[in-house]
Amino acid sequence: MSTQSHPHDSETAVAVVGMACRYPGAPDVRSFWHALRSGSEGITQFKRDDLVAAGADPDLVWHPDYVAARGVLDGSRSFDWRAFGYSRAEAALLDPQHRVFLECAAAALDDAALDPARFPGWIGLYAGSEGPVLPQRDDVDALAQMIGRRPDFLTTRAAYKLGLRGPAVTVQTACSTSLTAVHTAVQSLLSYECDAALAGGVSLAPQGEWGYLYQEGGILSPDGHCRPFDEEARGTVPGEGVGLVVLKRLDDALRDDDRIAGVLLGTALNNDGSDKIGYTAPSLAGQRDAILLAQKTAGVDPAEIGYVEAHGTATRMGDPVELQALTDAFRTSTEAVRGCWIGAVKSNIGHTGSASGVAGLIKTLLMLEHGELVPTLHYQRPNPLLGLDSTPFEVCARRAPWPAPDGGRPRLAAVSSFGVGGTNAHVVLAQAPVRALPAAARGGPRLLALSGTSA
Repeated sequence: MSTQSHPHDSETAVAVVGMACRYPGAPDVRSFWHALRSGSEGITQFKRDDLVAAGADPDLVWHPDYVAARGVLDGSRSFDWRAFGYSRAEAALLDPQHRVFLECAAAALDDAALDPARFPGWIGLYAGSEGPVLPQRDDVDALAQMIGRRPDFLTTRAAYKLGLRGPAVTVQTACSTSLTAVHTAVQSLLSYECDAALAGGVSLAPQGEWGYLYQEGGILSPDGHCRPFDEEARGTVPGEGVGLVVLKRLDDALRDDDRIAGVLLGTALNNDGSDKIGYTAPSLAGQRDAILLAQKTAGVDPAEIGYVEAHGTATRMGDPVELQALTDAFRTSTEAVRGCWIGAVKSNIGHTGSASGVAGLIKTLLMLEHGELVPTLHYQRPNPLLGLDSTPFEVCARRAPWPAPDGGRPRLAAVSSFGVGGTNAHVVLAQAPVRALPAAARGGPRLLALSGTSA
């Protein structure tokens, strides 16, 4: 058994013991980390002639406000249906979001070395998706279509195929869906409804959607690039993706000698209510209160947090409101200026909707694991509406080592995700505990395990 050192209450902490993802330009976690480190942008800029040749409506594509850009998930329509016990006919009725979600959930379990057939407890599943991307058909069974297409059946269908006996809950809170799912999974673990949990989300666009119509004052970018916190920030870009994390109570993960990517110290969830100028507008008070609650739950002084992964939609209203909410929360304990880095993965992959919160979480976990900060793209000069120089934050615009805190304390970070309509999610997390390997593990032969669905 290894030894460990972690200063926070392990009874309420939750370990991340596995993760899997597919995002634009990154088909797995390793390539996602490589893209983040190298400052790669996964958003594809399409040529209009190519789109017309592929069948797009010429009137739409050549519209002066049409932006031919999107974060596209490669291979999203491919599916190894035999590996999951589907017939070809059944697989054809499955929404592509259900397919890639099932594949990603299986990969996350593999990453966690978790076999549902042998695991002694219950494994829960918490996630959400966008609406169906497959068109309705009149020539097939209505019930089969409903089960295969609707978001309601995303988690229960995956739980059935993977043999997961804990709660299977589909979460829908718009942009904050996947981080809301993480919060819900944490609460389920701490109340002993399950002993391990998968949490995340998936977002795909209907086939043939390669761009969008820009509207002045809207949330989408006029040029197909997302510039969080920058003076040229004018909106986000739609993107596709899927991501899941595997969670266990920290004490259980330490007992089982699991590989731990990071530790969730506190999560929080709330709603704006009517404290904002409109239903789709952000609320400073709502965001601030969710951040404060997560910090209180984690037992963390905001001054100790070294990095915040922001929601970061790069809208003229959204970024200033978010930064002010963070500043108000941090100012309860620190008057420091530029003491905490801030970034946003949407600059790399666009806004991946129901999969966006977990994208930020996985990015932050990878930075904690590697002790390295990665750049937020397209940042040149701060949006003057941010008042950045008087805040505790500095935009992380280049790759750099993440200095370790004094006294052997763990690096701390936070992740925000805010949904249109007002559901605000915030997570405070720490790097994994330092554990000493037993002497027998330091040398000698190693086992290399390979798996596959066929010989």
